[in-house]
Amino acid sequence: MRYLALLAHEPAVWSEASEETRQAYHQAHLDFHKAVAERGRLLGGEALAGVEAATTMRHVDGQVALTDGPFAETVEHVGGFYLVDAPDLDVMTDLCALLPSVYAIESRPVVTVEGFEH
Repeated sequence: MRYLALLAHEPAVWSEASEETRQAYHQAHLDFHKAVAERGRLLGGEALAGVEAATTMRHVDGQVALTDGPFAETVEHVGGFYLVDAPDLDVMTDLCALLPSVYAIESRPVVTVEGFEH
């Protein structure tokens, strides 16, 4: 089953981290990648630019309306994601537990929509 893991954190987590802490975060991601290769398959993943670079689109009265910034004001921001093919939620949870503990990780199964299969 495919799972999307959204990685949220407080914006200052990286900018205020020491070099040693940044290296530990990086190592945790490497450990995650290795474990995924052993127990599942990494389908994608990226770090995201900060919310200051976000653009939100809504439809208002039949027109497209763009606003600068995220769709919601929050303390934590989504800073990246992984798309993983894992056997089940237990394995996905074990894998995500390897990521840095500063993240709040939302993991959701990806659903197949008829007519839009890969």
